Amino acid sequence: MNIGIVVFPGSNCDADTYHAVRDVLGHHGQYVWHEERSLAGLDAVILPGGFSYGDYLRAGAIATTSPAVRALKPYVAGGGLVLGICNGFQTLLEAGLLPGAMQPNLSGQFRCEFVHLRTERADTPFTCGLKPGDVLRIPIAHAEGRYLIGPAGRPALAAYRQVVFRYCSAHGDVTPAVNPNGSEDAIAGVASPSGAVLGLMPHPERASDELVGGTDGARIFSSLATWIATGRRVSMRPVEVH
Repeated sequence: MNIGIVVFPGSNCDADTYHAVRDVLGHHGQYVWHEERSLAGLDAVILPGGFSYGDYLRAGAIATTSPAVRALKPYVAGGGLVLGICNGFQTLLEAGLLPGAMQPNLSGQFRCEFVHLRTERADTPFTCGLKPGDVLRIPIAHAEGRYLIGPAGRPALAAYRQVVFRYCSAHGDVTPAVNPNGSEDAIAGVASPSGAVLGLMPHPERASDELVGGTDGARIFSSLATWIATGRRVSMRPVEVH
């Protein structure tokens, strides 16, 4: 398995992600500079958290102009898998690879804390090692994490089962009290209709080793490794759920 970790000016979680992939889970990872124009040969690509290009204009906006991000659409069309974490999620939204938009937290605060996530879908490359309803404890670290989709986008989001994770209590209950940023419908992670692309605001790389407080995040990376190792492929024609 060969996972590429894109490095932008301003990335600050690339080394953490590399450590989780290589040192914790024992898989091959490599850094991909943002000016790289080809993603050929990579089994998956991760856009890490941080402040790409200083988050000028909007979080993730300038990153969409980089050659590596522009290469994502043909890469995904060819069967590639993409995980965007925090700023990486914001970049995927800005690039149009995922639906919706990100706004500042309702609290007006930068939130850095452990949260709980309920697994809504376990048939994606990033959740195939989980079960629906599984609760993960993973930290967040963001000021702009309020996911919005709006009335026009909700039908497709539901029809294609694109919500993969929701903020919840330790027991799996979804309530306003446990939503750390005011995200619509407590959404913490969204996938493309095929499941090949996942955007996730919490940081699984920061919860992949007991030394830093837990290993629930490693289950997302392990799911990806299992999917790749077993030769599974996503369908480019996902079935709409009625």
